[in-house]
Amino acid sequence: MLSRTADHLFWMARYTERAENTARMLDVNYQTSLLPQSAAVAQVGWQGMLSISELMPAYTAKHGDVEPQRVMRFMVKDESNPSSILSCLKAARENARAVRGSLTTEAWETQNQTWLEVNRMLRTGDFERDPGQFFEWVKFRSHLSRGVTVGTMLMDEALHFMRLGTFLERADNTARLVDVKFHAVQSDFFGAASAKDQEYDFYHWSAILRSVSGFEIYRKVYRDVIKPERVADLLILRPDMPRSLHASMNEVVSNLAMVANDQSSETARRAGKLRAELQYGHIDEILANGLHAFLTQFLDRVNELGGRISRDFLVPA
Repeated sequence: MLSRTADHLFWMARYTERAENTARMLDVNYQTSLLPQSAAVAQVGWQGMLSISELMPAYTAKHGDVEPQRVMRFMVKDESNPSSILSCLKAARENARAVRGSLTTEAWETQNQTWLEVNRMLRTGDFERDPGQFFEWVKFRSHLSRGVTVGTMLMDEALHFMRLGTFLERADNTARLVDVKFHAVQSDFFGAASAKDQEYDFYHWSAILRSVSGFEIYRKVYRDVIKPERVADLLILRPDMPRSLHASMNEVVSNLAMVANDQSSETARRAGKLRAELQYGHIDEILANGLHAFLTQFLDRVNELGGRISRDFLVPA
């Protein structure tokens, strides 16, 4: 396969997944902001949203103070923000258009229809009328794109590069979400908290789990009240949780093996090593050594993996 074609397919999938993850994070912040809470706590939530995406400097340069409505507009419809939902869907569609011949008609039409529809929705004010409904739509279109791709495309290198892009992006976003949200909790992590704190924590952790479609899964796996260490275990180490770091790295490793070439052995080794650490890791050890340090290192390694994949297979940056 031509490296340029692989590059477009890889980034088409990454941008689609990034739009979905941005919608998920905005949705959890929007839902949490509807709960009774102080202005300071709400402010931390919106600042965390910008921190996750490393967009705080870009936002403050353009808008100054952090205000919920401004943050949502910046993250949804600001074309000068490369990580906004509109920018991501535009980039995904442009990458799809560049390799139209490598996609099935259904896969192309899904991307194109999403782009046309999001423009109509933003133009007619659907987002402002019901942000929650808009975020659900973005998630649905991402699910549809993945389903159509897997259901209609030949299981060849084109599909493997798209899957690589999807799961590398998902690992990155889940790690960012866990890192920032664990920092945002106000009450003592494992210590005794007041009844009010415990009640707030329940809604906080519930919102985080719902943002990764993990609330029902948590109930099924643990059958217990929501505890921070178990949320971390579910989102980091569980291989059967679709959006966990472990599940994402399983997919990265298996798809890398399917497209391996003469120069990719070191990339495959590093991906395998990272996956092995998640496979044989224990949440108590991770928490004892520091969750933030673990996730920061994980993000660095995933970022390095992305760079190595680009060098081995794709168009050089």
